[in-house]
Amino acid sequence: MHARRILSVDGGGIRGLVSCTWLEGVESVLGNAGKPGLAGSFDLLAGTSTGALVVCGLGLGWSPATLAQLYRERREEIFPALPGKLWSRARRFFRHGPSAPRYDARGLEAVLREVFGDRRLGDLQRPTLITSYDTLARRPVIFKSFLPGHADLRLWEVCRASTAAPSYFPAHGMEVEGQACSLIDGGIVANNPTACAIAEALRRDREIRQCGDLVVLSVGTGERNQPIPLRSAQEWGAVEWAVPIIDVLFDGNADSVDYIARQLVGKGYFRLQAELLAGLDDLDQTSAAHIAALERLAREYLLRPETQQKLRQLAGQL
Repeated sequence: MHARRILSVDGGGIRGLVSCTWLEGVESVLGNAGKPGLAGSFDLLAGTSTGALVVCGLGLGWSPATLAQLYRERREEIFPALPGKLWSRARRFFRHGPSAPRYDARGLEAVLREVFGDRRLGDLQRPTLITSYDTLARRPVIFKSFLPGHADLRLWEVCRASTAAPSYFPAHGMEVEGQACSLIDGGIVANNPTACAIAEALRRDREIRQCGDLVVLSVGTGERNQPIPLRSAQEWGAVEWAVPIIDVLFDGNADSVDYIARQLVGKGYFRLQAELLAGLDDLDQTSAAHIAALERLAREYLLRPETQQKLRQLAGQL
């Protein structure tokens, strides 16, 4: 398997729309350079959580614009607004208590089932890996489309497993290679799956002698910059940290992977990421105003001279 050219997409909930917008920009630059589309320009795709949905769509031949429209049209089914959220929690209160996840995942599962149908992981046109974490075995699960034991897994289930962010959605139970698993969000393992993809490329492609032989595009979903004050960090206990700790873990491991990949790959590494404005960092905020603001931020980032230069350099190396 040739795996010199890697595309990796972070997790980030509804902010997957930002990734899709940036990928539209990448596709435009590739087209202007006479290069094939996204799927044809990369040998290995990797995704976590919402990034899993994105790369699976790309692997089926869907355009970033098509995927962006999916986020716009189906966002309130995945993340119901306050009335639907309250009704869902009320139904689950007596079974799960007050600490139940924000969403019951019925909407998420319905969208994934409809979007992917009966397609399997092995149906993807490009080798693809997806991250998740098994709470039973307490170990990462890296789904691989090119692994015989994974090829027949249904795409909707793989994406459901990778998107089960703790405190947002319940874990997803499924069987993987004959073992019962309780799977949660891949962000617990690698919200930025670039390092996983680099390791897989080095393992599978004997023609790659060193990381400097790689070309890697790592696409973020926007980076949080809202500080947690020292006093809060000193005084918070389990209750106060319950939701913020997920954001901290996801951002922290994404940034550490970015650092590692940048050092290993050097000039062949390209990262698309921008700081989020205040109020735009939620994983599940789906109001029309919020979506419009996310898209505006994403498009403004694409128009920056340094971003355009980065994309031209990327196209020149692919």
